[in-house]
Amino acid sequence: MQKLEEIIAAVDGFVWDIPLIVLILGVGIYLTVRLVFLPVRKRGRAFKYMFEKEEGAGEVSSFGALCTALSATIGTGNIVGVATAICAGGPGALFWMWLAAFFGMATKYAEGLLAVKYRKVYPDGHTLGGPFYYIENGLGKRWKFLAVIFAVLGMCVGLFGIGTFSQVNSITGAVNNVFVNAPSVTLFGREYSIAVIIGGLIVTAAVALVLLGGVKRIAKVSEMVVPFMVILYVLICLIILGANVTAIPQAFADIVVGAFNPKAVAGGIAGSMLVAMQQGIARGIFSNEAGLGSAPIAAAAAKTKEPVRQGLVSMTGTFLDTLIVCTMTGLAIVITGAWDPALGLEGVDVTIAAFSSGLPGVLGTVGPVLLMVCLIFFAFTTILGWNFYGERCLEYIVGRKKVAIYIYRILYILAVLIGPYMTVAAVWNIADIFNGLMAIPNLIALALLSGVVIRETKDYFRRFPKGKDALPSVEEEPATGEARDFGIPPEGEPDKLSPPGAQVRASVRCGPRAFPAGSGCAAGRSSPFLRNRLDKRSVFRYNSR
Repeated sequence: MQKLEEIIAAVDGFVWDIPLIVLILGVGIYLTVRLVFLPVRKRGRAFKYMFEKEEGAGEVSSFGALCTALSATIGTGNIVGVATAICAGGPGALFWMWLAAFFGMATKYAEGLLAVKYRKVYPDGHTLGGPFYYIENGLGKRWKFLAVIFAVLGMCVGLFGIGTFSQVNSITGAVNNVFVNAPSVTLFGREYSIAVIIGGLIVTAAVALVLLGGVKRIAKVSEMVVPFMVILYVLICLIILGANVTAIPQAFADIVVGAFNPKAVAGGIAGSMLVAMQQGIARGIFSNEAGLGSAPIAAAAAKTKEPVRQGLVSMTGTFLDTLIVCTMTGLAIVITGAWDPALGLEGVDVTIAAFSSGLPGVLGTVGPVLLMVCLIFFAFTTILGWNFYGERCLEYIVGRKKVAIYIYRILYILAVLIGPYMTVAAVWNIADIFNGLMAIPNLIALALLSGVVIRETKDYFRRFPKGKDALPSVEEEPATGEARDFGIPPEGEPDKLSPPGAQVRASVRCGPRAFPAGSGCAAGRSSPFLRNRLDKRSVFRYNSR
């Protein structure tokens, strides 16, 4: 077993070497600059769109889609992942986490936009979208191999990475720390607490019950749980920071200095700057999933007509996840010194120690219990969210085959069942490997489709400079593959494509929307702006009614 863990650690180091770090940061910086720092300029409108209801194709509201994405992102990465990163790379790892998140907002924006633009909408309202569709439809059929690779890796991340092992392992670890006096039994040649076994079984059963309800039930559970738990967790962290307010300036100094010279902070016991960078970015990606390609799978299910709107909503997830929740955790750990390797703590034990020593008075005694409650709900919703991602990846490969999806759910539940019995190091290294591999095809696609992102963004803000999406009546056509593009027919040419007696209505495609002929875009062809759009991007679609 020891040898296997060493091999896994070596593979993890190879995947998360300088090339991948450069790719992640490079794509984020490139998109941020090309979008003229849009995540900063339009942050207010993004938060406004979170709570606005919009009509359009999709299965859940934009807020529901965001909560589904947040349910997968706000989890053990925010509590355990941050602790693991700081223990390995020193306080400076938090700085690199911030940097990755800042540029990751532009990445997440591009993902959400492209997910809606290239999604597939079935006649029954079912939607499917994500990197596999914007790779195939945006880049062309010759790139389909990259889409398939992404989908396969996405299934693996769900089964073996973020979705199962790391989440349930962290839950049972927290339970074990609360019920330290529980009796132990021997399983698989190792001793495990009864609390770990029972906790694992309860989580597995709860996951199985929710998964039977599909994406709508996942979104409904997430909408109820995620906002409440984020607020509770942030309040607890604010109490810790308030009780240790005088130590905050020094904590920020240690974070900045440690980012470039970890040993100056840790007295020679920390790793190199590269380790701090590697840990910070890897755990940041694990937490906020910017560039990973998972969040756009949820974004594609949002009820919206405007890809840009969903892109703006999607990018708020990175802000909330890393720049708020992860920062709170990181500051609590640095201020209390719980990260010090000399203490011999790892994983969730580090955060528990921070809560115990950082919370004042009686709250310090109940700190581990409060953390356990937060961790259970965070990790539980992450498990649900990643099952949704894995199923969508499978659906892209095999189609809407209920048997295949059912088998995947069974395998997913089994993975949750065995997660508590794996070591912390193995769990996190496996997750990192699949995360890194999954991000590569998605980041390549984002770089190649950056021109589409820029065009759609400029068009949207030219049409709605003040943020009021007062649109004419819009007809969205499901991307079922039945509709065909015929180009603009010559004036006066009769429609020979419809059966005799059929009522034919032309609609003009303007970006992601279709307007009935005679209204909006179609009626305004004399306008230079609209004429330019028609010349470059629009086609007429003829549909028999």
